[in-house]
Amino acid sequence: MTVRHLPSTTTMQCFETAARHMSFTRAAEELSMTQSAVSKQVAQLEDYLQHKLFRRVRRTLVLTPEGSLYLSEVRKILAQIEMSANAIMTYSGHGEVLKVATLPTFGSHWLSARLPAFFAAHPRIRLSITDRVQAFDLEEQDIDVAFFHGHGHWPNLECHKLFDEEVVAVGAPGYLTRHRLTRATDLTECRLLHLATRPDAWHRWFADQGVATEHSYHGPRFETFQMLIRTAMAGGGVALVPRFLVANELTAERLALAWPHALCSPDAYYLVYPEPLGELAKVRHFVAHILSCTEAGAGAA
Repeated sequence: MTVRHLPSTTTMQCFETAARHMSFTRAAEELSMTQSAVSKQVAQLEDYLQHKLFRRVRRTLVLTPEGSLYLSEVRKILAQIEMSANAIMTYSGHGEVLKVATLPTFGSHWLSARLPAFFAAHPRIRLSITDRVQAFDLEEQDIDVAFFHGHGHWPNLECHKLFDEEVVAVGAPGYLTRHRLTRATDLTECRLLHLATRPDAWHRWFADQGVATEHSYHGPRFETFQMLIRTAMAGGGVALVPRFLVANELTAERLALAWPHALCSPDAYYLVYPEPLGELAKVRHFVAHILSCTEAGAGAA
């Protein structure tokens, strides 16, 4: 086996701290080392890399182009080391971690309300939940279970349909009153808010009513429904969103339907996981819980 001589974490810490302060002296104070020790560590790193990382300009440290490039990489490495260490230090040894990925607004509006019951029923399973805007490779990203929106056919994934989607146009009551909407085509005079991952949503909503317009692709674009909804509530325009995501806002009259028409989306929400993981108890328990929630009230907020 080939022995690899790599920079130590101490060496990288010295470099990162010195770069952050642009001072060996202040880096030494933070790291509880001597100034000469920090300087020596950085010099050893420069020898290893065969590039100068700092240069002095009027007694001030300045990163070289190579130093700036290496600094961004070192920060990623140190952050990953810290995260890995924290994961081990907080691991109790009395449970399993289930890694879940969810669509951001789906997670905050629908999934979060279903988690307390899971926590109570399975205290030994610890959830680690992250947001993903689009479909991705679960195995490549080391994710056990994910929530996708789409057609329901993804290679090598077990897919469980949760519920369909009904899309409605909503806006702040005051905004809608000012625009005096009396027909669907009047919405073309409003500011149409778009979700970046669904650029043709308004076009399909208008077409479903037989309305042809050149304005269906115009307007601001947002990465998440959460931002889209908040902007509509603030009077920024009319948003096209799944009804279940704004059910509470409609009930509380923080939003109102801009037009009665609802578009039944050809896509749906799915719970997915890699086929080989289906036998794991932590996956089976989570899947069973989520499916029981949808059976109790599909799509309810």
